[in-house]
Amino acid sequence: MDILRGYGIASEADDFESADDAAIETPPLVGSEERRMQVRAYNYWASLLGERSLPSIEDLTPQDLEDFGPNSVLLDFSTGLENPAIVYLGSALREECEIDGTIRYINDVPSRSLLSRLTDHYLQIIANAAPIGFEASFVNQRGAEILYRGILMPFSSDDETIDFVFGVINWKEAVSQAITAEIDREVEAALLASPAAPTVAPIWADGPAAEDFGTLDLSGMESPDEDAPLADWLALARDSAEQARTSEARSHAALYRAIGLSYDFALVTIARPEEYAELLDNSGLKVQARAPMTAVVKLVFGSSYDKTRITEYATALDHARANGIGLGAFGDYLANYDGGLKALVRDERAQRRTDGPAKPDRQQTARAAMKAAAAIDPFSVATDGDGLAVVIARREKDGSLVLVGALPEGSELSQRAIVAAAS
Repeated sequence: MDILRGYGIASEADDFESADDAAIETPPLVGSEERRMQVRAYNYWASLLGERSLPSIEDLTPQDLEDFGPNSVLLDFSTGLENPAIVYLGSALREECEIDGTIRYINDVPSRSLLSRLTDHYLQIIANAAPIGFEASFVNQRGAEILYRGILMPFSSDDETIDFVFGVINWKEAVSQAITAEIDREVEAALLASPAAPTVAPIWADGPAAEDFGTLDLSGMESPDEDAPLADWLALARDSAEQARTSEARSHAALYRAIGLSYDFALVTIARPEEYAELLDNSGLKVQARAPMTAVVKLVFGSSYDKTRITEYATALDHARANGIGLGAFGDYLANYDGGLKALVRDERAQRRTDGPAKPDRQQTARAAMKAAAAIDPFSVATDGDGLAVVIARREKDGSLVLVGALPEGSELSQRAIVAAAS
């Protein structure tokens, strides 16, 4: 993905959520179905790019999108950034926000409605020129706690200016604390009464179970269903990456979990190459043979993410793959590695230098080239305004000197050589 094809994260410094939302854990009731809706919306946006830098607003017809059109809103920023016009509002969003009549501008949105939460996010998409995913919770106008997940995607009328933003939002109403407490008590009682679960052996990507990789035993870990599409694995990793961005200053745990889920996604791509190829194609990415994990990291964290970190995370995934770390195990592996991610990357790079071929001696290589070079015509050597040039001569077997090279006319190195020769 290039900068317009990133998802959810444009850089570490971006603050996509309000201060209150930044500390909210992933809403537990906004699950795989909601993730799939955001992924489908993103893939739709990417399909409209073509050769353009931004999708054309003329290609967008939200009223015809049966899948997520009812959950969508289209904002027109040509009227101004602070109070964009609402040119389309899906029926499901309209009903949730209890909007009966005509609504023309974002400032007309009822306070504490789900639609009002867009103001926390839409300015960031103008600044970063990339789709932005977000999720949080709030208490709505009916006093209910709403857990929501959304994605905002840029559109343009001239392929240069972001003057439209298309948003797709899904939500669920949280269970009351009293009901949750009662469920927790019942679950705890059931667990105490049930026999211990058998230990699940890890699946190794290139071990004896590699041929059965398509039927993974996922019990006991937070993962999509076994038959879930690869896009769901990617969505889970992206969600975790976004949480890592908001909590990275407080703890490494969220980052390690995001990298661990990125590795899980990388393993699943091995079993589903056709789905992976489709995701790469939709995102405009290609896998490099010398750095295959870089594409995985860019899919999860976004191509516009800090390039140094992309390289570090890809190096960590290479390490996990080379060491046969199993599905669901890399996050804990990172947490228990002496010195954490930085130390692992340092050790992996040191190991590569040790294992790699020795670098040739540049001086010896250059001298050998000059020894074998054909003689050049002295009249072809370029000189500066004073008629000076720095040349390389070779003594032949008969004792004569021939010119075999010359420094570029007026180069800094040639000027220093002239000064050195005169001193």
